[in-house]
Amino acid sequence: MKQQEAGEPLKKGRIPICCILQALIQCSPDTEQKTQRTRIYILARSQSSVERGSDQVHSWMLVTSQTLGTVWRIAKGSVMLAASCLVAALCYFRRMHCDFGHWLKWWIGYLQRKFKRNLSVEAEVDLLSYCAREWKGETPRAKLMRKAYEELFWRHHIKCVRLVKRDNYDALRSVLFQIFSQGLSFPSWMKEKDIVKLPEKLLFSQGCNWIQQYSFGPEKYTGSNVFGKLRKCVELLKTQWTEFSGIKDYHKRGSMCNILFSDVLLEYKLYEALKFIMLYQVTEVYEQMKTNKVIPSLFQLLFSRETSSDPLSFMMNHLNSVGDTCGLEQIDMFILGYSLEIKMKVFRLFKFNSRDFEVCYPDLPPREWPEISLLTENDRHYHVPIF
Repeated sequence: MKQQEAGEPLKKGRIPICCILQALIQCSPDTEQKTQRTRIYILARSQSSVERGSDQVHSWMLVTSQTLGTVWRIAKGSVMLAASCLVAALCYFRRMHCDFGHWLKWWIGYLQRKFKRNLSVEAEVDLLSYCAREWKGETPRAKLMRKAYEELFWRHHIKCVRLVKRDNYDALRSVLFQIFSQGLSFPSWMKEKDIVKLPEKLLFSQGCNWIQQYSFGPEKYTGSNVFGKLRKCVELLKTQWTEFSGIKDYHKRGSMCNILFSDVLLEYKLYEALKFIMLYQVTEVYEQMKTNKVIPSLFQLLFSRETSSDPLSFMMNHLNSVGDTCGLEQIDMFILGYSLEIKMKVFRLFKFNSRDFEVCYPDLPPREWPEISLLTENDRHYHVPIF
């Protein structure tokens, strides 16, 4: 054929069958041959049409295959990208979860350590376990202490102990903790007087100008500001004592004690208020003694000493040092019990097997006074026994 069908590509090195048949027909001389050639030509045309259709189907299949391949590659890439993002996100959240867990654990431990370090009256521990941990060895003192602790456990039924922070306030801390934890009420004389006004009363009614030399533990002379500071301390003591005595639930009082006795600044104000209450009682009894009234024997002993012959010398030589360089002495424990109207039973472990193993401050208190218990290993540091 001279012309190729429109749109049919001519493949390199190949002559179409229809062209060959057309040439053969033109070369045949007779009619039969022409008829035969016509048939052959029609057949060739049909075969050529089939070949063109096959090529079109092949082309469509090739395009479809390429399209599907492209779609698959895109889909596969998208799926792999999504899977990679998901894995990365899971790894990130897992790491973040681990980091958050470590961070939270660290903060919990830090807060627990901080709270435990600041808690001045620790939680209950087994009495004999504490003894075994603290008093090892075979020295005479260690053997004596172990026997004393066994005496407390078996005879006095003390099963646990609450360890009190060792400083120069620990006697006051041990006493005040038990007053608050047991919900004891005010002493009778405190119910009759407004203790917040006692600092001004000493100054204006009794002319005690020397009260300006009062020291707040490690703090030294504070001058005219001493009355304002004492008033705040006494007011805090009154507020806290009123609140604790009004709580009937033992566990709630215990929780509040844990909070209060982990606040160093509040604690020190309360202890200074107790010191001032002791000083006020010494001053009151001293005024009674000057009018030839009968005074308790413990105050007679107090005023017989050269270092505490009057309230001023008692404050300067003894009370001002409490919380700073020393704690309460035995005579001070008597005065504290008398001032707060409580019977303090103290187990002096270093006096085991002697008459001074168990003592009371004051020694002959009225029967209606409430009782608290303390234990000490050296008359300087006190702990709270739990029956």
